[in-house]
Amino acid sequence: MMEPQESSIRYSRWENSRPDEVHVASGPSTEEASGWQRVSQKLCSGKLGIAMKVLGGVALFWVVFILGYITGYYVHKCK
Repeated sequence: MMEPQESSIRYSRWENSRPDEVHVASGPSTEEASGWQRVSQKLCSGKLGIAMKVLGGVALFWVVFILGYITGYYVHKCK
C-alpha cells in the first residue's frame, strides 16, 4: 500500500526582472521514518512480535549465563 509522500513546495514570483522561483523540498527522512515504522510494526506486534521478544529474552539469558560462568571460572580458579 503506497502512502502519499509529504513534500513542501514554495513558489515565489518576483515583480523584478528575475524569473519565477520554485523551491521543492522532499523529505527523505519521512520516507525512512515510514520504512522504520513498518519494520517496527511488523517485528514488535502480533505473534511475530511475541516470538521475537521470547527469542531475545532466551538469547539474553544465555549470554548472561555464559559470561557469568566464564567470570566465575576465572575468579574461583584454584592456584
